Amino acid sequence: MPSSFVYLDYAASAPLSAIAAEALESYERQPFAGANPNSLHTMGRQAARALDGARRDLVHALGGGFRPADVIFTSGGTESNNLALIGLAEGARDRDRLRTTVVMSAIEHDSVLDLAPVLRNRGFDVVFAQPNRQGVVTADAVSALVGRNTALVSLMSANNETGVIQPVGEVARVAHQAGSLMHTDAVQAFGRIELQLDDVDAVSVAAHKIGGPVGVGALVCRQRVHLRPLSHGGGQEGGRRAGTQDVRGALGFAAAASDCAAHLSERRTIVAQRAEGLYGRLCTDESGIVPTVAFDQLGWDGRLSGIVSILAHGVDSETLVLECDQAGFEVSAASACSSGSLDASHVLLAMGVPRDEALCSLRISFDERVGDKDLQAFADALTDIVARRRRKRH
Repeated sequence: MPSSFVYLDYAASAPLSAIAAEALESYERQPFAGANPNSLHTMGRQAARALDGARRDLVHALGGGFRPADVIFTSGGTESNNLALIGLAEGARDRDRLRTTVVMSAIEHDSVLDLAPVLRNRGFDVVFAQPNRQGVVTADAVSALVGRNTALVSLMSANNETGVIQPVGEVARVAHQAGSLMHTDAVQAFGRIELQLDDVDAVSVAAHKIGGPVGVGALVCRQRVHLRPLSHGGGQEGGRRAGTQDVRGALGFAAAASDCAAHLSERRTIVAQRAEGLYGRLCTDESGIVPTVAFDQLGWDGRLSGIVSILAHGVDSETLVLECDQAGFEVSAASACSSGSLDASHVLLAMGVPRDEALCSLRISFDERVGDKDLQAFADALTDIVARRRRKRH
């Protein structure tokens, strides 16, 4: 067992950044630390002002013309997506009883896809827009599915497995032409790229993907949109999400978001250069390793720079993850393990990747805090693992 590990699973959860940690520590030193921001006394009002400041910082980092009052703080991306999909769909149907269809892409995160049966139980039809082989869900693919009955369209801003950026702005315009609402899950993309939000009605984000604390996120939803709340009991967040807010977490989230926004371009360039170098070391003619998306068709402008998605022919994902772990490198499979059985990635299958290849996928993810030395060491370890496993098969 190695004495130290190189963490390369930032797409699952990024380590706490120094600026977010400083914001959390600063909160603990404040006289209002621990006070309920809904209380009328002095400490409560100070906590409420700090929370409002976090809203301002968050929408400034987000862009898209959102306002601080649009921010609904949640426990993370999953809750934000649940509130968005159910709350927006039911809100649209409340306004127009014919709006009974929800369109989502086939490559969404499970926190969106798993809502399909929930929405059907609530009386909605759910239809899925398919990606092309490059992992892009085009506006034409969505246009073929929307119509008079569409309540909501949901398309992620960038895929969490492949890193492929989606044409959210174009799809939002298609949705609005049909009279539908538009939501995007930007949990993976926020803080990494400039988001296409001018025509979006609601966006989900989470702190822990960008170096903020775990357990806090937001659904940023324009106030003109009718959103039916899922929780009741306190009237917090403008009556849209009941429960005492986590002021400490919100401040850490806002600090991380502001830091990412301030350095977005330079960090993306740095990470893209390192990722391109990693692809070059891994994907050689002799290695048996290939990218899941071809670079000649989709360059760095079309993908998140911090996600390297590969297929190692002939070596299953579970073996790759476990052997990398033994070598001191923490990565993840672009697939889910359920009840002890490995299943192929729904994203790769939807893209048309054959099942036997999809079962050999690996996702390496990082930000500017991971240097070339560690990436070189990882590339050496992985190519050795794959070569050894392939020799055993033959």
